[in-house]
Amino acid sequence: MVTFYQFVREAILTLSGQTPIPRIPLIKAKLLSSIKKIPGRTEFQRGIYEQDHEGVFKVSSLKDQGSGILRSMSEANCFIVLHEHMAHLEKDTWVDIQLFDSLF
Repeated sequence: MVTFYQFVREAILTLSGQTPIPRIPLIKAKLLSSIKKIPGRTEFQRGIYEQDHEGVFKVSSLKDQGSGILRSMSEANCFIVLHEHMAHLEKDTWVDIQLFDSLF
């Protein structure tokens, strides 16, 4: 699913004649729990975001992140973008998220 949203989406939009191709916006959100990650590559974890009464985005990572696990994909409403340089992220760390409702 990540590959589709990050690469195939753009190819489909290009082939359908849409120009310019809209970029998927990155939105800053606070982590509601810690995330472990090994630095060295960018990861896209499935997450659930919410917006509080002050307009602040908050996000939590879903437990099962495997490529063959569709349940967490069906429950997620965003990707948490964990950039290459990031390692263990504590609760309340600011991260980038990509909302699913802005993918097309």
